[in-house]
Amino acid sequence: MRSTRFLCVLLALLLPTLIFAQTGSIQGRVVDKTAGDGIIGANVVIVGTTLGAATDENGSFIIDAVPAGAVQVMVSVIGYSKVTRDLNVSSTGVTKISFQLERETLELGALEVLASRATRTTPVAYTNVEKIEIELSLGSRDMPMVLNTTPSVYATEQGGGAGDARVSVRGFNQRNVAVMINGVPVNDMENGWVYWSNWDGVADATSSIQLQRGLSAVNLAAPSIGGTMNILTDPTALKAGGKFKQEFGNAGFLKSTLSYASGLINDKFAVSGTVVRKTGDGVIDKAWTDAWAYYLGLSYQANKNNRFELFALGAPQRHGQMRYAQNIAAYDSAYAADVFDKSVLQMAGDSAGTKYDVFSVFPEAGRTYNENWNTVSKDYKGKQYYYMYGEKEVDRHDPNFLNESENYFHKPQVNLNWYLTINDKMRLSTVAYFSGGSGGGTGTFGDIKWESAGLGTNSPSRIADWDQTIAINQDTLNRKGKLKPAGESVGFLRNSVNRQWTIGAISKLNFDISERLKTQIGIDWRTAEIMHYREVRDLLGGDYAVNGAYVNSKTGADRYYKYYDEFKDATVDANKVGLGGKIGYNNTNTIDWLGLFGQAEYKTNLFSVYGMGGFSMIKYGLVDHFKKAENYTESYITATDDGELEIIADWISAVQFKTGGLYKITDNMEAFANFGYVEKVPILDNIIDDVKIALAPDPTNEKFISTEMGLNFRALSDKLATKMNLYDTRWLDRNLVRAVTTGQGSSGDTDLIFLTGLNQYHQGFELEVAYQPMRLFRLDGAFSYGIWKYTDDADGVYKDIENDTTYQYTYAVKDLMVGDMPQSIYAFTISVFPIKGLTVAATMNYYDRFWANWDPSSREIKSGVEPDREQNWQVPSYSKIDLHMKYDIPVNLLGLGLQAYVHVFNALDAIYIQDAVDNSQYNAFKGDGKNHAADDAEVYIGMPRRINFGLNINF
Repeated sequence: MRSTRFLCVLLALLLPTLIFAQTGSIQGRVVDKTAGDGIIGANVVIVGTTLGAATDENGSFIIDAVPAGAVQVMVSVIGYSKVTRDLNVSSTGVTKISFQLERETLELGALEVLASRATRTTPVAYTNVEKIEIELSLGSRDMPMVLNTTPSVYATEQGGGAGDARVSVRGFNQRNVAVMINGVPVNDMENGWVYWSNWDGVADATSSIQLQRGLSAVNLAAPSIGGTMNILTDPTALKAGGKFKQEFGNAGFLKSTLSYASGLINDKFAVSGTVVRKTGDGVIDKAWTDAWAYYLGLSYQANKNNRFELFALGAPQRHGQMRYAQNIAAYDSAYAADVFDKSVLQMAGDSAGTKYDVFSVFPEAGRTYNENWNTVSKDYKGKQYYYMYGEKEVDRHDPNFLNESENYFHKPQVNLNWYLTINDKMRLSTVAYFSGGSGGGTGTFGDIKWESAGLGTNSPSRIADWDQTIAINQDTLNRKGKLKPAGESVGFLRNSVNRQWTIGAISKLNFDISERLKTQIGIDWRTAEIMHYREVRDLLGGDYAVNGAYVNSKTGADRYYKYYDEFKDATVDANKVGLGGKIGYNNTNTIDWLGLFGQAEYKTNLFSVYGMGGFSMIKYGLVDHFKKAENYTESYITATDDGELEIIADWISAVQFKTGGLYKITDNMEAFANFGYVEKVPILDNIIDDVKIALAPDPTNEKFISTEMGLNFRALSDKLATKMNLYDTRWLDRNLVRAVTTGQGSSGDTDLIFLTGLNQYHQGFELEVAYQPMRLFRLDGAFSYGIWKYTDDADGVYKDIENDTTYQYTYAVKDLMVGDMPQSIYAFTISVFPIKGLTVAATMNYYDRFWANWDPSSREIKSGVEPDREQNWQVPSYSKIDLHMKYDIPVNLLGLGLQAYVHVFNALDAIYIQDAVDNSQYNAFKGDGKNHAADDAEVYIGMPRRINFGLNINF
């Protein structure tokens, strides 16, 4: 009896504990209320507890060990209104809940349509990088670096200067990767390249980056062969607020960012803006940076059918560069000894009685070595000239040194968007834009005095002796002891100037034939003018320079000049120029562009299909302000009103076609496939040669044929999400152009011929995995394996009818591997969330099967010479680890929110080669008689370990 009473009392005491010890799990998904897409990085927490989770790339989450019974679940994420809901958690299973969040920003959907952003039902391979991930992992590096956790993407910082990054996708460099900001292409209209220094700081105002790999769903005639990088800036916010972020880093790095949003004013108008200031000495020797960036966004809802947006952004900046890559031994002799062939290490030569080996020719200078700078006397007070947003004569960046290689540019872009709702079925989206500015790069010109390099020195490469050059310019003898006028600068610094403007408009009309069938037609128009010239930047002690190539005459006593300016008399006095004077070349290029496209999409709950077709045409022009048309006999050369040489090429047209479909196999699995055929018009330099003065008579478009198929699925109660795909891209008739001169003597004509058969195939497999088994831990992985190679030798035939002569050119490239990017890529990120508000992440990248970059034109087959078919050099595989931390500091200071960030890049200080060129003509040892070995390459070594940390204040 007593025992029964005791058990009853014990049960009564333990019953509350047993009840409260019962727990359950909450599983759900957070989506955008308008688009229906999952929201990545949303914070889902149980109010009053430390329990919570972050949503994955599909917007899914799961929270374990939640006390059974009534709880409140709160969801919050930047850019969306916070939502709190009541939920009764079961102790016997999984309780499900879903959230639809409304944006705290003015409608973004129209901009996403204008920018051709892919959604979950778009049958292409794509990855979204949202603002929360950019803030967590970028750490003020160049924007492409944040994409290194996605398959088949390789971004490097090259020489380490701010804005000098480059990115490749699926083996295609960024000339064949379309980059768009708010739906407007920003690839250079002349050559397709992307200069990230023009957009330095834009990442601070970026809302999202979407990388579509392959031909993508973009319907503009953009170079989206490897992929499309689609950047959306921050939309104007409905609520007022702002933030200030201060960052610090190695080598005196400082960056301050201020952002503010007005919130919605009178239910119609909103404005937001960002200003960035960045300075630093540079981790690489004298690769300093001095930059500003700004962003302005305005939105005006005129009425329910008309909305206008204005975006303006720019980044006026100057920075020192490391322009020239080096032999591996120049950076680190121990690392070079590991990768050089043993035969090279055992080799020694003799030069005038001096024994030498590869380490004598290229003595170690350290991994931050930069040959582009040297000290200069403080006594030299000469001014420097450049034009960026007005003419300037300025003091050099630092009185103690000169960096011959500096980049400066300011190229603002302004977009005016108009969204018109015509009726329930028709909508018109139009953007008119302007992009223009001035800047350039610097370098040496003429007869510079160089310090010795190599044997018997401590320098692996030549370095300018600025003080000696200044003294020579002020003297009456040049560096070889020959007579010259005092004050004449025979060696000086020049600017290679690029002043340009582009205006354009893109307009898309959407017509919904039905709920399922939707169509779009559009127009893409652009025109640009680009001025290229060289000018005197720094006279280096002299009073004037001469617009000509200075050499010694055969007698050794008098000067001789090859004059560039054919309008002026062939005399020294007529060709004298001062600071800022034009020298070398002076051209204006024009580009006109017109594109038309149409697209249709049919979508049901089970599947979606789409197809699009496009037509584009482009015309190039050249005016050479230093040449007279009357001195040339080619029929394609005309004269301007001033008699200057002018070439206007014919219109060149191209077509494209893309189609694809996606099928929903289950609620958690979709399969997709796409196919495309795209023609790409040659770049300007392959149509008009402004050096040899030639016009391609029969240009050939490059052709791309692509097939892709993939599978997306989610499993384990949405704890696991996977994307995988296969692709096959054929690059046919890759442009390889050769200038051919026919006729006799100086009267011969010069033509450009296109070689055919330079074909490549790019095949591969890509995999993305996200796995979050519990609230505290998440694993993200990306893997890609490519096979990219040349399939045929390239041939060219030119028939000179006048002289009855046939020219035959062949290049031995068949079966050689495509270089410049690793063909095997692994990326793993482990994220832990130990306490509320704290995220700690580690990312490891591993790269393998990496062949050095090389030039197909270097493999010309010459009569009587054995063709060079040796495989280009394979760069050693490497790995590196980056660490990131973000902490929402739980302190409410005067209503301010505080966040701390810490980034450690290359945390283990690994030494590795990130960029390489095979068979260098400048830095090859060639002591072993080979051309495609490690000692023959020139490389950029990866950046050493460095830290970036900062504090973000939200108000």
